Amino acid sequence: MFVLLLILIAVLFGFGFVHPIWWVAVAVLVFGATRHGRDRGGGWGRGGDSYLGDRDYRDYQERRDRQDRWDRRYRRQNRARWRREDRRDHEHHR
Repeated sequence: MFVLLLILIAVLFGFGFVHPIWWVAVAVLVFGATRHGRDRGGGWGRGGDSYLGDRDYRDYQERRDRQDRWDRRYRRQNRARWRREDRRDHEHHR
């Protein structure tokens, strides 16, 4: 993919000597390629695997945090009921 992009940039740059609008196309293409590489967090040399791993890990962290919040809220809301039930069970078994 990277090699094809470089070839495309070179061809468009060459066409720029015929008509300068092609240089604008090269500039837009280079800007988009570098911007996309920077958004992935890896640039040209790292590839997309690390990006997918980072995204999966962030998704995992978000799910874990949501689950922790839900668990804390549920525990807090039902703590009194659980104590009553435990007290009843304890009194019933005496």
